[in-house]
Amino acid sequence: MILEPLKMKNTLAGNSKSKLKHAVSAKLKNGEEILLADPKATRAMVALMDMQAVMGGAASHWGGPSAFAELMSAVHGYVYYIANNSKKEWFDLFHLVNDAGHCENGLYALKANYGQAGLNLNLLKGFRSIESGLTGHGEAHLFPEGIFISNGPLGSGLPQAQGLAIAEALSGKNRITVTAISDGGCMEGEARESLASIPGLAKNKKLGPFVMLISDNNTKLSGRIDKDAFSMSPTFNSLSTLGWKVIEVKKGNDMQACLKAFEEAVECAKQDPTTPVAIHAQTVKGFGVKSTEESSSGGHGFPLKKPQELKAFLEEIYSGQEVPQEFIDWSEELVLKSQSASKTSSTSTSTSTSTSVPSEKVQEGVAKALIKMRQKGYPIVSITSDLPGSTGVAAFRKEFPKEQIDVGVAESNMVSVGIGLSKEGYIPIVDTFSQFGVTKGALPLIMSALSQGPVIAIFSHAGFQDAADGASHQSLSYLAMTNSIPYTDSYVLSCSLEAEELVTQAIQDFVDKKKKGEVPRSKIFFLGRENFPRWVNKENETYTLNKAKVVFDNTDRFDHSVTLVAAGPLLFHALMASEELATENCGTIVVNPSVINHLDVETIAKAVDKTDGLLVTVEDHQLVGGMGAVVTHGLAQLGKLKVVKSLGVKDHFGQSAYLADELYEKHKIDKKAIVAATKEILKSKWM
Repeated sequence: MILEPLKMKNTLAGNSKSKLKHAVSAKLKNGEEILLADPKATRAMVALMDMQAVMGGAASHWGGPSAFAELMSAVHGYVYYIANNSKKEWFDLFHLVNDAGHCENGLYALKANYGQAGLNLNLLKGFRSIESGLTGHGEAHLFPEGIFISNGPLGSGLPQAQGLAIAEALSGKNRITVTAISDGGCMEGEARESLASIPGLAKNKKLGPFVMLISDNNTKLSGRIDKDAFSMSPTFNSLSTLGWKVIEVKKGNDMQACLKAFEEAVECAKQDPTTPVAIHAQTVKGFGVKSTEESSSGGHGFPLKKPQELKAFLEEIYSGQEVPQEFIDWSEELVLKSQSASKTSSTSTSTSTSTSVPSEKVQEGVAKALIKMRQKGYPIVSITSDLPGSTGVAAFRKEFPKEQIDVGVAESNMVSVGIGLSKEGYIPIVDTFSQFGVTKGALPLIMSALSQGPVIAIFSHAGFQDAADGASHQSLSYLAMTNSIPYTDSYVLSCSLEAEELVTQAIQDFVDKKKKGEVPRSKIFFLGRENFPRWVNKENETYTLNKAKVVFDNTDRFDHSVTLVAAGPLLFHALMASEELATENCGTIVVNPSVINHLDVETIAKAVDKTDGLLVTVEDHQLVGGMGAVVTHGLAQLGKLKVVKSLGVKDHFGQSAYLADELYEKHKIDKKAIVAATKEILKSKWM
């Protein structure tokens, strides 16, 4: 029985009308030669795109797309070949879904090679910039011509593709769904669920034809999977038992082998949709450049720091062949750009007193606290899911290699493991990006409270602080998702000194309560990614758990004043706004609330009393359910507010940008917006 779906307009670009600019040939099983995108060109374009982004201040990925280059060339080449021969648009025959979001830049390069979805070499130069739809990971809302399913969080694309395949069975169209996933992505819980459910549903004739491509190189961001966590071989060996037809490709970076495997997979899936097909390809992360091939992380991030290094990098990619002139021209353009930027920076000076303060990452304070408290003899155990280098936990793990567990790319499992350790008397430290911690870890965080197994969480890259990776990695609802969990405290850290003191106190509180036979509260510490000023230089500066802190107050000098409440990176924008407002005869009190969901409303209320009930809150979080909502609600209950202006994200996603400041400006939550909001409040007060 056919169930007709609603009529939907397909926004994807159709078959390319252009010839491949950089091509290699490979043979189909009938002996016919077809042209495929040259994987060396893909790698060269990825390197150039990454360098452009790095120069702008953004991180990028190299290892994943270099591993996938041959597989992706084979898939797209064969799909376009079939579509052109049948005189149909490719998307009427196939779904192409990329779960491996780290590899999206490789697909941008591939499409530019074809001239597909309007892409060309010049448009690739905008990669990860705020002006471009070519975000760090693929986003359908910004590049609908080239992306059908958004990606980024590993393991989320495969189950969505499963939904597409179910729709194909319901509609009777039976397009072939093709999904690419990494070995790290297969560690995620939702991916593992799909590995079991896809063949089960297919056997019951509830799925259209399905092909999965696995790039298996035993490598994740922080190192080798089997060494750091556990071997994935048993998982992949179990695919046949689960009901998959498995095609093994021992040389996953051999173009002919990839094309042969994909042609076979498509034919098998079409002939028997009740058996999904998995191509298990042994690839090399960072393939094409010896140093990244041999790196323990496979050159996960782009390894070059300066465009002057590109020439040798491109030459190694082409291994003795001539590097295409357009790639040489782009690399030379980047060299000239870097030289110009160097001259500009050497002649510029900063006049802001805020930027004259030494800066460092908040993560440094986290590391100091963990190491210090373990040295005191407390049984701290780090449970991580592949991101300790980003959260500040890596230094602790290096110092205490036995006190650590890596569960692989599996955030839910990470938090749940922490609960078990907590119940047995250990102090579990779990860490990941905020976006993954509060989404994939949401239910385990609730179960932590229900099970009376508290954890201490270090969740970095909060708000827009993961600027370059784009919307899928930008956690704009982290407080809304955690504020209402019972027996759990949510903090937003602003500098390394605050992090060191509060994490230290949290561990001590955990120990003290356990010794009394009490259950400690879970503590979630949210922090940024970039460097931030140590904005206090007082020798005896202190921070106290569960207390807000007045960090600036010049109200005694002015007739009119406003209270500014901000946390994390936005605290510094509030301080810079205070400097500017002082020049316009306006005083300010700047308050860092620190703990959000169990607010120190008394300290904030005293500040608001001094400014006659005038308040501005600012945060890189959705306005709904964020810090501003908590602060204004608490003050309103005390009858303290007269006029309030809350700045935050207004029901939008973010996008890629080189730096978070670009997103703060776009969403009107930066220094300039704070100054404008303050003036608006004062105007409304005295009109």
